[in-house]
Amino acid sequence: MNYVFQFGPIFRHSDELIYGAVRTMELTAASSAIGFVIGLAGALARSFGPIWLKRIVAVYVEIIRNTPLLVQLYFVFFSLPLMGVKLSSDQAAILALSIHLGAYAVEILRAGIQSIPGGQIEAAKSLGLSRRQIIRHVIVVPAARAVYPALTSQFILQLLGTSIVSAIAAEELTAVANNLAMQTFRNFEIYIVIAIIYFILVRACSLLFRLVSLVLFRWKA
Repeated sequence: MNYVFQFGPIFRHSDELIYGAVRTMELTAASSAIGFVIGLAGALARSFGPIWLKRIVAVYVEIIRNTPLLVQLYFVFFSLPLMGVKLSSDQAAILALSIHLGAYAVEILRAGIQSIPGGQIEAAKSLGLSRRQIIRHVIVVPAARAVYPALTSQFILQLLGTSIVSAIAAEELTAVANNLAMQTFRNFEIYIVIAIIYFILVRACSLLFRLVSLVLFRWKA
């Protein structure tokens, strides 16, 4: 193998790589927050809503979970403008990622809700708690604790999934890497570097989620 590694040209663009990493985290945070809200609303709708609403949510979940994220991204970015909804690359990326995560979050949170014993809900009713109080304190909080590991794993996958939005020129780490690859012609080196950056971001998020679980659920023991 005669290939000579040269990381110097890559490191000279470290500020752009840092910018890409920050943009990746921003996209992840925004789409994860919106996706969680969609997932929670959908899970509550499938668990307690009327039949017609349950069916609508079920169709949404099945469509999103059985089609590629890239197709969903292209649909949002290219099809919505035909309907009069104009979005920037970043806005389309956040919307597509949020919708995608929301479908998976619906099923994760619904599984948590279904894990709550019926007797626990009946006991809350006998104590005179309102429907809102029961959903919030008796169902949502224990359900969130039960599915927290699965939910955070989905958030990690969301972070890695942001790399696909470079297909619509949204600014994030992979898009920055593609631009640098064309400027420096050091493709091998640049993708080694961003692989390491992604690894660091994932490990940092995993540690953060672990610390959050200790703070939120420390009383469990």
